Amino acid sequence: MDRLLARIAQPAFVLRIAALAICLLELASAVWGLMGNPTEPYDGVLASLYRRRGGDTHDAPFVLTCLALVMFFAWHFWRLARQQHLDQPPRNALSRVLLLDLLALLVTPGLPFLVTVLAALLLNVRRAFLFALAQVVINIALYWLLPSEAQRLEQVQADLPWWLNSLGLATSMVALHGMAFGLGRLAAAEAERRRWFQAMLAEKRSGEQLQVEQLRYAERLHMARELHDVMGHHLTALNLHLQLSEALLQRHDEPGAAQAVEKAKLGAAGLLAEVRAAVSRERDSQRINLESALRALADGIASTQIELALDPVAQDLTPRCAHALLRCVQEAVTNAVRHAGATRVRVSLEVVDPPKGAAGIEDRGSQVQVRVDDNGRGTRKLREGNGLKGMQERMAELGGTMQVLRHHPGFLIELNCPRRA
Repeated sequence: MDRLLARIAQPAFVLRIAALAICLLELASAVWGLMGNPTEPYDGVLASLYRRRGGDTHDAPFVLTCLALVMFFAWHFWRLARQQHLDQPPRNALSRVLLLDLLALLVTPGLPFLVTVLAALLLNVRRAFLFALAQVVINIALYWLLPSEAQRLEQVQADLPWWLNSLGLATSMVALHGMAFGLGRLAAAEAERRRWFQAMLAEKRSGEQLQVEQLRYAERLHMARELHDVMGHHLTALNLHLQLSEALLQRHDEPGAAQAVEKAKLGAAGLLAEVRAAVSRERDSQRINLESALRALADGIASTQIELALDPVAQDLTPRCAHALLRCVQEAVTNAVRHAGATRVRVSLEVVDPPKGAAGIEDRGSQVQVRVDDNGRGTRKLREGNGLKGMQERMAELGGTMQVLRHHPGFLIELNCPRRA
């Protein structure tokens, strides 16, 4: 029930239902007119031009043509008013909105209101405001150049000066499209807040996942120390006692006892060696699984497609390396989602050989290379903010590097960190 209510409250659902309701009313009115009943289903620009050429707007070919345009408008509006488009508007949003507005003006003056709401959702504030202002100007111009039948009768009956008619129309259009612009911007702000909280939640979950891995690491290290300190101490004492027993038994010349003591000594020594070997293996295999944290980050952001291409080495990193890389990837991904309007982000992780002659890196083995590539807006002039500087500092602390390989269009950031840092 909660999911259903949340879905109904989404702007995309409300817009689609409103457009569908208007189109169904237009369809019913058109069918009623085709049956020979008096009606005026379509009174837009197309109807005005058709009347000027001597046609009757009740003609079946005209009504069917307008009905086809309404159906095309409904189909195009339904496809554009999808939730993923409201979260991440397509690059050709302006041209598609202009096509919708042209269809609406051609058919009926009631549809441009919905187009203004959709434009306020898909376009940025400046473009959406200019679009709403253009709607007002277009409606005033059409009122005088191509008035509908109802508007023509109103002009004749009112018998008011042209400027007063224009002022009244302008006031009503400003109120109508201003309300549409305001509703659209409120819904757009809500969608922006939802994206922001979604990115923050995904970042929090990925951080928690890494924290779980770090706790496991600390527990394993604690167990290894306990094994060495407790079992190793007792086994060493046992070995010393057996050596003493062997010496005593040898004085009494009891070959059987000496042989048994020898076996006990060898067994104790072997057990001690096994414990030390297990402790060494445990310490050598301490690792942090960065892959699970990155997948938690990707799964938590639904508005943007996060692609992961991770080498298996992502499951075997030191805590410092994993923590630094995760924080850098979080910064890059959330910036692409929040500020760059990216619809796709690709994160790749692989092992590369250290560059020859790189000081401080050659003695630490191979490097982990992470690339974060997004298709957002980017910037033509790169200015390093706190995010990029923070990534550089994190990598520099571990003897690695951070580079911005591309900043327009979109960002491509490369991180290099010693695997055993």
